[in-house]
Amino acid sequence: MKNLIIATAVLIIASATQTSAQVKSVAAANKPIASKPSSVNQAPPGGTRARVLRSEAKAMASKNTGATPIQALPKPDLKNHTETARMRRISDAAEQKQAKPLNAEATTESRTSTAANNALESTNLFATPTAVSIASTQIYRVGANDVLDIQIAGKPSRESTLFTVNTGGLLEYPLAGEPVAVVGLTTPEISVLLRQRIKVFENPTVVVTVRDYASHAVTVTGFVASPGRKILRRDAVPLYAILAEALVLPEAGRATIARAGRAPIVADLKDTNHAATLVTAGDIIKVSGVPPGPSEFFFVGGAIASPGQKPYHAGLTVTQALLASGGATARGDARIRISRLGRNGRLIAVDHNLRKIQTGKSPDPVLEKGDRIEVIPIH
Repeated sequence: MKNLIIATAVLIIASATQTSAQVKSVAAANKPIASKPSSVNQAPPGGTRARVLRSEAKAMASKNTGATPIQALPKPDLKNHTETARMRRISDAAEQKQAKPLNAEATTESRTSTAANNALESTNLFATPTAVSIASTQIYRVGANDVLDIQIAGKPSRESTLFTVNTGGLLEYPLAGEPVAVVGLTTPEISVLLRQRIKVFENPTVVVTVRDYASHAVTVTGFVASPGRKILRRDAVPLYAILAEALVLPEAGRATIARAGRAPIVADLKDTNHAATLVTAGDIIKVSGVPPGPSEFFFVGGAIASPGQKPYHAGLTVTQALLASGGATARGDARIRISRLGRNGRLIAVDHNLRKIQTGKSPDPVLEKGDRIEVIPIH
């Protein structure tokens, strides 16, 4: 009997414990979930965990299929934005590095070649014979028969460094391969061209100079002690430099420069500006003596500022003769007496009123060589 009572008590205690556990589980399931967003519907009182899970699934499905509200968009991630910007800078730097030539020497050569081409274009502006600029006195463009001295810095050679530009304008330089056209180029431009053509040396420094000048020349004739062909060491040189080499004679007075495509230039050798006239290759310079003075004269006297013997030219009038003599000094009216030698050897004198000539009432007499003019005041 006693054992039956104990067994019954144990069963009652176990049943009470199981019921208490079920009640706690339901209470825990019905408790609101604090971590869920407000957009998830809360389970109604008395709901089970299964109902709560079904409600969450429906809310997520609605969120995935419906339009997302503007205020629900995530805020920009500053860390990710900074990282993106950093990656973009790295990408740009990589592109610039890829665009940059692998060999810095190529960039230097390209810049040098561009500068040389620009220099060549600028010098070509002065190449026409009708427009010679002072800039042409600073450069020399290589031509046929010029002898060039070509050396590679740091590469001494027992072979000759002198090479002649052939009549076709080509330079045959062994290290450059095929013949190089150099006519019209300056020595710095030829250096750049050869540097690009030479492949047996890495980054060679090519030095080109003109050893013998032969392509630029002018011809001098006339009143000089050393006539003939004169070589120019620049594209253009002043006239006085050429004449100094030709040894101008004392009786020389002027030089006539004949140039293709333009009218001759006459330079007075006693005028420093004329003596500085630029000459270019192909010019022909003829030096002549002082032109002879006039062989015909007229004579003036009387009330005149500068009496005496005056040079005569055809068509000279009385008023022109008076002006060439300084003008009449007589106050008031004056009479002009022109005396001319007649066929019988006697002088024939004719008087004219100066005021009427000046006012146009009387014609202005034309003089002849040897005429004698006298200005006579009228009192």
